[in-house]
Amino acid sequence: MTPRISPDRRRLRAALAGPVLWLALCGAPVLALEAVPGSPVGATAAAFPLLAVAVLVRGRWPLVALALPVAPSLAITLDLFTVAYSPALAVFGYLAGVRMPRARPALWCFAGLAAGALPLTAVVGRTVWPWFSFLLTLLINVVLPWLLGRYRRQYAELVRTGWQLAARMEREARAVAERTRLRERTRIAGDMHDSLGHDLALIALRAGALELAPELSAEHRAAAGELRAAAGSATERLAEIIGVLRTDDEGAPRLPAGESIPRLVERARASGMTVTLEQPDDAAGDGLPAMTGHALHRVVQESLTNAAKHAPGAAVRVRITREAEELAVTVTHPARPAGPAPAPVSGGSGLVGLDERVRLAGGALRAGPAPDGGFTVSARLPTSGGTPAAPLRGTETSATGRELAHARQQVRRRLRQTLAVPFALLAALVVLMGLCHLLTPSWTVLERQSYDRLRPGDARSRVESVLPFLALDAPPDGTPPPPPGRSCVYYGVSPDSADAYELCFAGDRLATKRVARERPRR
Repeated sequence: MTPRISPDRRRLRAALAGPVLWLALCGAPVLALEAVPGSPVGATAAAFPLLAVAVLVRGRWPLVALALPVAPSLAITLDLFTVAYSPALAVFGYLAGVRMPRARPALWCFAGLAAGALPLTAVVGRTVWPWFSFLLTLLINVVLPWLLGRYRRQYAELVRTGWQLAARMEREARAVAERTRLRERTRIAGDMHDSLGHDLALIALRAGALELAPELSAEHRAAAGELRAAAGSATERLAEIIGVLRTDDEGAPRLPAGESIPRLVERARASGMTVTLEQPDDAAGDGLPAMTGHALHRVVQESLTNAAKHAPGAAVRVRITREAEELAVTVTHPARPAGPAPAPVSGGSGLVGLDERVRLAGGALRAGPAPDGGFTVSARLPTSGGTPAAPLRGTETSATGRELAHARQQVRRRLRQTLAVPFALLAALVVLMGLCHLLTPSWTVLERQSYDRLRPGDARSRVESVLPFLALDAPPDGTPPPPPGRSCVYYGVSPDSADAYELCFAGDRLATKRVARERPRR
């Protein structure tokens, strides 16, 4: 059992969670300032106040906390992957998935970041390839943690809902079982009325004969008359009580009074069932208490009815044995034979009523699937009067297992979706990169006439006016790095050529231009 946490300790944990999280996230910017050469000091140092604000608003505005590290990350690199901010993006993405009840705002945020990064990388970097790196980083470093956080939230909600529904179904099942037991007790009272009414009628009849016997004295005849009147009055009171107990939809008994088990089996065979009865002579129902006899009849009757409903055409085996002061009855049938499925039947309370009938007779009932896939109903009944046994939990309808199985199925489905979404986005990204790889060579070609008009010393603004909108993402293989203090961009000579025009700038002036030839790597 999980120990309960006191409210004071819970508040202390909540108060310490923010500072601890901020200190943990600040380790990455410190590492970037010390160990990553060329890292912008301003954008990296801004992580300390930005992360503090993000930690403060992570509960109420999780998307704001997630968006705060994005801007300085883009200031450092258009790829979005930075040592200083990548842990913060993953953590706040996960927290956004845990805390946000709806997924649509986060999806709109991710779509907005992806759409806004495309013109940014195209204008600043003059190439679209950093945008694909941005998308890959966004997918792995932000979207995937968000999906994991959302999966955790959905898992908790499903488990909580499953337990609540299981508890409600359990209460309803107990109420149904209690109503079934009361109905079964009413039926038992009706059976007792039939037998006791018959006996009381015989007593009244014999008392009436004694009342008219001339050889008895007047005192004895008066006593016989009183006995007859008392028996008649008891019969009327018994009928009134049973009439109150019976429900409106319960009619008179439909089975012959005192029907034996062999007769019940014969009627089942006459209806088309295949029934085998194993009943030794010493296991006959003669001399059994009334409650035991009725319970035995009901066990066989209910078992044959269930077999006819749920396994039509299957051979049923009824076995009755008698051991010392106990009578054992077992009814088994295999799984339904191959063929068209039977029509759906309603039920679920028959075994509950049967268990109540056996329990009140002082016996015990077991019902469940058989090893061969069929079903077995077994009961042990006393051959002499017995006290009612405690009700067996095995015969009650419990919804807990079914509801938990449904909850686990829902969780597995959510997990499959959580794993499928990143793979689908990654596949779409690969396809988009392939299309871009096929199309961008024609967008990065610098015309020969434009290249010839360029002169070293031209202003950068004049040079950029004749350049294509996109540049190559990398120089040809074997191209030496640019000299210190110069930045070089490369444009294609033709869509089919691996060579490129190299334009190097010193400040805002064109310093050199040349054709960079591809050289094989050694």
